[in-house]
Amino acid sequence: MSATAASVTRHDWSLAEVKALFEQPFNDLIFQAQGVHRQHFDANRVQVSTLLSIKTGACPEDCKYCPQSGHYNTGLDKEKLMEVQKVLDAAAEAKAIGSTRFCMGAAWKHPSAKDMPYVLKMVEGVKALGLETCMTLGKLDQEQTKALAAAGLDYYNHNLDTSPEFYGNIITTRTYADRLETLSYVRESGMKICSGGILGMGESLDDRAGLLIQLANLPEHPESVPINMLVKVKGTPLAEEQDVDPFDFIRMLAVARIMMPRSHVRLSAGREQMNEQMQALAFLAGANSIFYGEKLLTTGNPQADKDMLLFKRLGIQPEAREEHDDEVHQAAIEQALVEQRDSKLFVNAAV
Repeated sequence: MSATAASVTRHDWSLAEVKALFEQPFNDLIFQAQGVHRQHFDANRVQVSTLLSIKTGACPEDCKYCPQSGHYNTGLDKEKLMEVQKVLDAAAEAKAIGSTRFCMGAAWKHPSAKDMPYVLKMVEGVKALGLETCMTLGKLDQEQTKALAAAGLDYYNHNLDTSPEFYGNIITTRTYADRLETLSYVRESGMKICSGGILGMGESLDDRAGLLIQLANLPEHPESVPINMLVKVKGTPLAEEQDVDPFDFIRMLAVARIMMPRSHVRLSAGREQMNEQMQALAFLAGANSIFYGEKLLTTGNPQADKDMLLFKRLGIQPEAREEHDDEVHQAAIEQALVEQRDSKLFVNAAV
């Protein structure tokens, strides 16, 4: 399949077609994915987001990968919903070091009526700073979705995690249909969708292909597709799973890029375990978004200054939300990183 043909936006992928993409020689797959990527994006720009955990731990869901689940003893400190001003302070500092999107995550099955007013104020405040806004709060009903859209929320993150067939092995407290329903509410409200999955939970190649089929065959592709590598946390049921082969992970990014050519494909959780060479391959495969900061929710992430040093070595620049003079913008980010190097800003940051 040529790169040109593959870049056509489709919503009718079959399992056989997707497995054929995965099974290509590695060099052919990467070449195809990079060709698709260059048709729709600047190959040397990467969108930079910061994540903050606005409410940590004690989640009633039983997701087997998650240290925030109340079902497992992972030693995680439980924290109540953060004060609005503290969230806005963190967003302002994230903007100062180059992030263009600020994502806020809460360990909930769904947001409660008493917490929604504070959540909406967070959205309004971050939006007023000139940042793109993103939240992940669990399952939403239609009224909550409309309220978030009215407050100015740009993106809602709600991952499918894996294929429908494998999903029951990972989560029993929420159905796959529940997740798809929330995504439909988000799309109907006019917000953009951020939805992806996790590799390394014991899933098969068919399951990885099945996840991408679910996302790519939606009526509209998610604007953002985070691809996570399982971060194994002691105390969770998946703590002893086998590591994902690095080339298999890169293949997942490449196939996601081919199937969803206009989406941002995000190199997400698990990046701390990746060396610079693997991250460079990920960008070559079409990944063009990262989370930036010391933590993704409750697990580690490469430090911001290391990210910018790698960007510099690769000739990559952060994707700006607004047009800036490239050299001035990059210099400002690098200076801010020097000043913020010892900051404790991202102690609570999250995906």
